[in-house]
Amino acid sequence: MTDLLELLTAELFSRLSLPQQAHYAALASTLAQRLKQRQFYDLFPNADRTDVDGSVLIYARYRYPKHLEFFDAGAHYRERCFLAANRVGKTTCGAYETTCHLTGIYPDWWTGRRFDTPVRVWACGRRNETTRDIVQKALLGSVAYDGMHKVLEGSGMIPGSLIGRVTWKRGVEDLTDTVKVKHSTGGWSTLGMKSYEQGRGSFEGTSQHVIWLDEECPMDVYGECLVRTMTTQGMIMLTFTPLEGMSKTVLQFQLEKDKAVLGHM
Repeated sequence: MTDLLELLTAELFSRLSLPQQAHYAALASTLAQRLKQRQFYDLFPNADRTDVDGSVLIYARYRYPKHLEFFDAGAHYRERCFLAANRVGKTTCGAYETTCHLTGIYPDWWTGRRFDTPVRVWACGRRNETTRDIVQKALLGSVAYDGMHKVLEGSGMIPGSLIGRVTWKRGVEDLTDTVKVKHSTGGWSTLGMKSYEQGRGSFEGTSQHVIWLDEECPMDVYGECLVRTMTTQGMIMLTFTPLEGMSKTVLQFQLEKDKAVLGHM
C-alpha cells in the first residue's frame, strides 16, 4: 500500500511547519501500524489483489482449493489434519481459522464450523521456542516494548485492536501463556499457548473449544486433546509435514484401504 508520506512531495512536506511535520509523521506511523494489523481482513479475497506494477500481492481464494476444503471440513468433522509439504501455507491456514473462532468474525464465504460465543483455544507447537517463533508469531506478531512494558505488536493474524490482556510464561523468554481476544459478541475469548515438550500432563484440566496443533504431536498428547474437547463438542486441527514418516498420527488420518500399504512403506 502507498505510504502516507508519499502523498506529499518532499517540497510540499518541507513547507510544513515543524509541528505540522511531526503531526503528519505521527499519523503516517499510526497508519502504517494499523495496516500491519489487518492481515486477517486481507487474506482469501474474491479476486487477486495487485500492486501498481501489476504484480500480485495477495492471490484470490479460489487458487487455494485445499485450504478451502480444510475449512469446510470443520463443519462435518471434529478432527482434521492438513497434511502437506513445507511452505504451502499450512500454518497460515491454521492461524486464519483459529482467528475466526477467537474473534467470532467469519467471512461471508465461510462454510466451516462457527462458534456463536467466546471460546477457549489452545495453539500448540513442538517446543516452547518453536511455539513462540512460529505459532505465536503467526497469531500475534512479534514481541516489542512500550517503555518498560512488554507488548505484542499485533501484526499477526489476530487484528491488533482485538488483543486484550496478556500473561507471560515463566522460564521462557517472550512466550505468552494466555491472551484475551475480543469476540464479536462483546465478550472475550481466551488463547493459551502450549508445547508438546511440556508433556501430556500440561494438557490436562480445562475443557477447550478449539485446539490447533501445528507440527505432529505425540499420540498421548493427542489423546488428551480429544478429552479436552469432548464436553464442548469442540474440535482439533492438525497442520504439519510428515517428517517422521508413516507414524501412528499420520496413519490415523489415512483411508482404511490405504493403511495396510502405507504402514509398510
